[in-house]
Amino acid sequence: MGSNGRIAFAATQVLALHDTGGTPQPLTRLEKGEVGHRWPEFLPGGMAVLFAAGPSAINFTNAQVAVQLVGTGERRNVIPAGMYPRYAPSGHLVYAQGGSLMAVPFDPQRLTATAAAVPVVEGVLQSTTTGAAQYSISASGSLVYVPGDMQSAQRRMVWVNRNGAEQPLAAPAHAYLSPRLSPDGRRIAVGITESEFQIWLDDLSRETLTRFTFEGNQNYNPVWTPDGKRIAFESNKQGPLNIFWQLADGSGGLERLTTSEYINAPMSWSPDGQLLAFFEVNPTTQRDIWVLRMGDRKVQPFLRTGFNESVPQFSPDGRWLAYISDESGRFEIYVQPYPGPGGKWQISTEGGTEPVWNRNGRELFYRSGGRMMAVDIATQPGFAAGKPGCSLRDSTHQPR
Repeated sequence: MGSNGRIAFAATQVLALHDTGGTPQPLTRLEKGEVGHRWPEFLPGGMAVLFAAGPSAINFTNAQVAVQLVGTGERRNVIPAGMYPRYAPSGHLVYAQGGSLMAVPFDPQRLTATAAAVPVVEGVLQSTTTGAAQYSISASGSLVYVPGDMQSAQRRMVWVNRNGAEQPLAAPAHAYLSPRLSPDGRRIAVGITESEFQIWLDDLSRETLTRFTFEGNQNYNPVWTPDGKRIAFESNKQGPLNIFWQLADGSGGLERLTTSEYINAPMSWSPDGQLLAFFEVNPTTQRDIWVLRMGDRKVQPFLRTGFNESVPQFSPDGRWLAYISDESGRFEIYVQPYPGPGGKWQISTEGGTEPVWNRNGRELFYRSGGRMMAVDIATQPGFAAGKPGCSLRDSTHQPR
């Protein structure tokens, strides 16, 4: 909290809210190649905010430490590789890097480092996924920390029914992310975010886990084509994260599908496999929803506003697109007809992320905090959504 009673917090970018309430106001904007700002802290006096800017929503090891003036919006990138920055009363900027805490003398008036950084503590628990480091500095300058190293969250893949009963898969624990079941239900494409971010295939009948991607060191968000023959994903093989695809048997090499200067993330195929819905991270308009036409390999915008719209999901009949947007001040689930025109329906009521259609097209699942929610959907004679109900409580599962 700043000395003026404002609280800085991060959603996609850094926002500020007065301690008496009100509407959050944005303090920072994403720059080219960034997907999120995290762990903000006001510098003494509250006229500038310190934060970490990351090029990946799931890996903050390549984040940089930045500081921005609140009044003018002037931004300075201070540390090219650092996470979880904090200002110490001694006049040092402290941050996490490679499992250690680093400190550099810092002038809070000129917003510049005045000498080289030096290691302060080695072996501090850090998360590569969130960019959080487990340390804190008191007003008197005392440092407390949790010993450890850089870690990725280890998870198990499980089947889970609506009663919450789990059936673990045979695959060993890894830092799994974004599992996607193949159309025939026999394989799972899943990201493993450890030393590198690569996509692996889990053959459910043979109980074998096989690496799928080898080019580039950041490959994730796999999306099977409806016929199961190819997998699209985002990769940094040729610069900024763009969309590639590859035959599911691993042959033929990667083929690039989008050529944007900004980050592109594939999300959903239309049922005929001719359209790929994805979102782009633009410094001006933030996250926008686009559609790639496979016939001519042209892209066209579907939703491009000043808000964050992402995670587009085609309905099983291809006539509707579910997505998330923060236009209300928090992320909620919405549905619009595709390609339009038509109305817009808000599906969630208390926040929502990660929409997934039931394959029958009559139900939409999403996550709201620690709960997995389900909503009945009708599209004839017109679109109608039922009341959200809890499908699974206390959930740490990703629905797919």
